[in-house]
Amino acid sequence: MRHFATESGKSKGQFYTPSEVSRILAKVIGINADTPQDATVYDPTCGSGSLLLKASDEAPRGLSIYGQEMDNATSALARMNMILHNNATAKIWKGNTISDPHWKENREGKDTSGKLKTFDFAVANPPFSNKNWTSGLNPQNDEFGRFEWGIPPEKNGDYTFLLHIIKSLKSTGKGAVILPHGVLFRGNAEARIRENLIKQGYIKGIIGLPANLFYGTGIPACIIVIDKEHAPVRTGIFMVDASKGFMKDGNKNRLREQDIHKIVDTFNRQIEIPRYSRMVPFEEIGDPKNDYNLNLPRYIDTTEPEDVHDINAHLRGGIPNDDIDALESYWQVMPSVREALFRPAQWPGYSRLNIPANEVKSAITDHSEFATFNESVNSLFGHWKDTNIQRLKGFAKADSPKTLVEIVSEDLLATFRSVPLIDPYDVYQHLMDQWSETMQDDCYLISADGWVAKTSRILETDKKGKTKDKGWTCELVPKSLTVARYFATEQAA
Repeated sequence: MRHFATESGKSKGQFYTPSEVSRILAKVIGINADTPQDATVYDPTCGSGSLLLKASDEAPRGLSIYGQEMDNATSALARMNMILHNNATAKIWKGNTISDPHWKENREGKDTSGKLKTFDFAVANPPFSNKNWTSGLNPQNDEFGRFEWGIPPEKNGDYTFLLHIIKSLKSTGKGAVILPHGVLFRGNAEARIRENLIKQGYIKGIIGLPANLFYGTGIPACIIVIDKEHAPVRTGIFMVDASKGFMKDGNKNRLREQDIHKIVDTFNRQIEIPRYSRMVPFEEIGDPKNDYNLNLPRYIDTTEPEDVHDINAHLRGGIPNDDIDALESYWQVMPSVREALFRPAQWPGYSRLNIPANEVKSAITDHSEFATFNESVNSLFGHWKDTNIQRLKGFAKADSPKTLVEIVSEDLLATFRSVPLIDPYDVYQHLMDQWSETMQDDCYLISADGWVAKTSRILETDKKGKTKDKGWTCELVPKSLTVARYFATEQAA
């Protein structure tokens, strides 16, 4: 579906939410191993159903799925998608969620007017800035009371879907909605709605995403996380600005495994990281200088420190001590390296190198403190490897590859989480790259067939209809690996 969305561009890409973003929404709304199978999850603009499936996958036995989609072909696609993913009982309805919501209380033959069915969880990626949301609807007299906190602008329906979801959640319900950044700072009617929702305590957090992630639009979006259960005692909004963590993928941007994990860890653990995340108290949000504006740059400064040129250093030589002090995290680990590299210059506030510039790298790598640090890192990695190699060797037929990589990767992340100078998520990404490129296919083969290297013959038919035997092949153990492992000498000859 991702490839179809990529090829079809703006016209059809709207039905698909990138799986990386879907996984974030599913992981930040509180679905966990204790969530019962009869808990409900709802998407009022479900598209092909990818968001609902990701949310359901977070629960060990799945969830009861409800969705509504206005487009006829796309709603049929969603139903097919549910069947293909073993969710044949999922309830997907075709219709306009805003003007004619299908899911109401006591749907079975009883009076349904005035009350929407409520759910435990909700996820959504509604159409951005919908200009026709009032079609077939009189917002001033909405029978479901969805606009008690304010009526969105007639030509912009972003808040319409957010208000619908809030009304569709139980008193303990939780949800996450993808919306354009404009909902965080636009004024007039939207400003009043935003202020009311903040005062109600419904908004648990905001996650800013990189631009150009979604098919059909290049504008940056954010995830608004809703939590009605703890709204009465909420004292602030947790904000994450993850706009700079991504990789290029063709003409789109794409979240890496490390980006997803960092966002989810940071949000769920409420970890404050400079230039990335912080808990913003309501007092600061409601201060007259902010006036309930939720634009992330107001609260999280993501700009990197400017590289300021020191004129005195250019004219007289020397290195500003401020530049050296900026590397304090390195000096804390290897304090003697600083002394080995620098000496005070003849004027205060500056230093000079003790060695030629072309010898700096070798001076660091040859230093005993660097060697000690390197050994400690290698020792940690060795311990992780020794622990997990038994898990890998013990992987057997019918075991879950997903469970295996989750255990191994989480252990790797935990191993390096407290190591200075090393970003644990960078280490995690190396493993996940190896998993997606090589290990994943092997593990699924082993899960299906066991540790059996099944071989088959490569038979090709020429133009004359004659069949030629091109030798053997094996999916689990490629011929090239066998040759390199056991016949390296013969190959070299």
